Amino acid sequence: MTAARPICSALDTGTGIVLAQVTVDAKSNEIPVFTPLLDAVHKVVGSLKGIVFVADALHTQTGHAQQIAAHGAHLIAAVKGNQPRLFAQLKSLPWPQIPAGDRTRDRGHGRRETRTVEAVTPHTPGGILFPHAEQAVRVTRSRTTNAKTSRETVYFTVSLPIGDALLADLQDWIRREWLIENQIHHVRDVTFREDSHQARTGTGPAVIATLRNTAIGWHRTNGDTNIARALRRANRRPHDLITAVTSTYPTTQ
Repeated sequence: MTAARPICSALDTGTGIVLAQVTVDAKSNEIPVFTPLLDAVHKVVGSLKGIVFVADALHTQTGHAQQIAAHGAHLIAAVKGNQPRLFAQLKSLPWPQIPAGDRTRDRGHGRRETRTVEAVTPHTPGGILFPHAEQAVRVTRSRTTNAKTSRETVYFTVSLPIGDALLADLQDWIRREWLIENQIHHVRDVTFREDSHQARTGTGPAVIATLRNTAIGWHRTNGDTNIARALRRANRRPHDLITAVTSTYPTTQ
């Protein structure tokens, strides 16, 4: 019995569609598959120039930043303990002296959340200790649930200069990192009941996840935002699906 191989995906946050994905060795992590994934996205979209990639802290790697810059694209990368010198530098910046940033407030599901984004372009010798980084960003999140308030501070580097990435833009782009959880992982877990599936070894889970991502993307391309409702409709009209998949000139590419 071989361990299940997870997948690493690239999501187009504008459409909610997975552009490309690669399997990850069960004994490794996502870092080695970054280059194949970037190449796969390049093949799908044709050019990466001007695209803004948002990555979690695992991908805050100098090699990743250099590869993205070589394509003319840009990177917003979270900075945590896996880059201790960079994290210490960002944390030590004079944030109290920086003017108030962009602030948003949300309410829903029994909680209130306030998010404040601040950005600075350090002019110290050497700049930010990360390739192509133009701005350092601090995001402060305050969440109140059941009269209990929690606070979190997260740092990012941005390869776009301040004139090309306003605070409101950064607020929006950074929040989009969570869309892969809400639009893909949550749908697979809840609507497709992925955790209850019996395929748990080898390439089985990756194959099933690929098929589900394909189904989600197909429905979203057709304008569906509620995937559960779209699946119910598809179950009632299976011939429409067969026609769409087998047609020489399908309406959905």
